[in-house]
Amino acid sequence: MNDVIDVSPAAPKDGLDPERDSSLRTIGHISYGLHAVVAVSAVLPGVQASVLLLLVAFILDMVKKSDAAGTWQESHFSWRIRTVLWAGGLYMVTSWLWILLFVPGWIAWTLISVWFLYRVVRGWLALSDRKPMPA
Repeated sequence: MNDVIDVSPAAPKDGLDPERDSSLRTIGHISYGLHAVVAVSAVLPGVQASVLLLLVAFILDMVKKSDAAGTWQESHFSWRIRTVLWAGGLYMVTSWLWILLFVPGWIAWTLISVWFLYRVVRGWLALSDRKPMPA
């Protein structure tokens, strides 16, 4: 009997080399961090982060998404991009409530902000656990 045990590291399932995987995860953490600053400031009264932070994260995700194509991390780029687009659209659609009626506008934007924060936290936790996001 010639039993050979292979102790070399297994190749990643998605074909990512460890350096590329680490680089994409770092970009993901930076992007989720920027999203989190904006999301928390949107939920807390009196704290306003610049929309510029969100734009930086959005552009970073758009530019680097192709680097993650075909990997589990691609789902995180799509998740963050969709989250920003949906939140932005919802803010725009409900902005008239702020102009006409303050309280309904405040309620709508608070709900959108809580949803945005939920998406950021859920995605960031999954990234930390190296799990893809649902499509």
